[in-house]
Amino acid sequence: MARWDIFCSVVDNYGDIGVTWRLARQLAAEQGHALRLWVDDLGAFVRLCPDASASVESQHCSGVEVRQWREPFPLVEPAEVVIEAFACQLPPSYIDAMVASGSRRLWLNLEYLSAEDWVAGCHGLPSPQPGGLQKFFFFPGFVEGTGGLLREADLLARRRAFQSDAQAQRAFLQSLGVAREAGARLISLFAYENAGLAGWLDALAADAQSTQLLVPQGKILADLQLWLGGAPLVPGDQRCCGNLLIHMLPFVAQDDYDRLLWCCDFNAVRGEDSFIRAQWAGRPLLWHIYPQEEGAHRDKLEAFLAIYNAGLAPEVAAGQAELWRAWNAGEGMATVWPELLEVWPAVQRHAEQWCDDQAARPDLAMALEQFYRNWLSYAA
Repeated sequence: MARWDIFCSVVDNYGDIGVTWRLARQLAAEQGHALRLWVDDLGAFVRLCPDASASVESQHCSGVEVRQWREPFPLVEPAEVVIEAFACQLPPSYIDAMVASGSRRLWLNLEYLSAEDWVAGCHGLPSPQPGGLQKFFFFPGFVEGTGGLLREADLLARRRAFQSDAQAQRAFLQSLGVAREAGARLISLFAYENAGLAGWLDALAADAQSTQLLVPQGKILADLQLWLGGAPLVPGDQRCCGNLLIHMLPFVAQDDYDRLLWCCDFNAVRGEDSFIRAQWAGRPLLWHIYPQEEGAHRDKLEAFLAIYNAGLAPEVAAGQAELWRAWNAGEGMATVWPELLEVWPAVQRHAEQWCDDQAARPDLAMALEQFYRNWLSYAA
């Protein structure tokens, strides 16, 4: 059993800690490694793992030792495998300890997810470091030659069992204060601030089919409050506008968020962690990509759309792509949402097929494990 250290610096959202916490749990549970997860913001971690404490420097959660990453960094023995998530920069004293140990350590820079075509060419490349160390770039991805997507071994079996159990879904929704109405479309909404929300809500309220919109606490709340007239919203609140019923939900733990996605007919998600989980839900989705300077995120959006829509009928691909572009541009949702509904059955079928196709590839934890084993063999 090898010891693995994963370092996570929480920036301004929950994607970084969401990915690393899932990955740490999976490597411990499925690969049997001893995992330490170093987190510089335990408050963000506790939002995802409510049983944890934000005031304890070391604690064990789900088979993982969670450590507070603080300065000065404590003197610890480096692990055999070290992952710096999303270029977060290891503590200098930890790097010094790796050099001083005299032992080979596998140092991996786990990169952000991207569908751009250059990713496969950079995946696994070495980067020589001072002191004789070597770091490798590890890219998650959607195609051969990349590190795959984060997916627990039993995830799809659990998802399909839940989606086929109407009683389990009703009980879960009721635990969140939601009673599903007969014939209503169920949509989850988790997004960054977005000026395009008002147009989408207008379209949902005017739609012939009723919609229940489930909104966990998050950055989109201010835009939602503005559309509703400015009154504050808290978990448990409900608002009805035309054929749209809005339910305010609390920020839920990761496993409950999965179940929320599984219950819904359509999921609007953001960033990286919820984006991946929505794909495993096998339901149509809408991605709000994290905005970057000079519009660099638009290239990433188009790169994903190119592979996600490949093979679809032109009208289906166009309907899906225009919705995603409008959402990320913050305008035009009132027009493109009805157009997507015209090709809805094909969009539904495609979401499940995409999930199956991605599940046929090795998942991220398995790919990391194989990379480690190959590295050991090469060293021998």
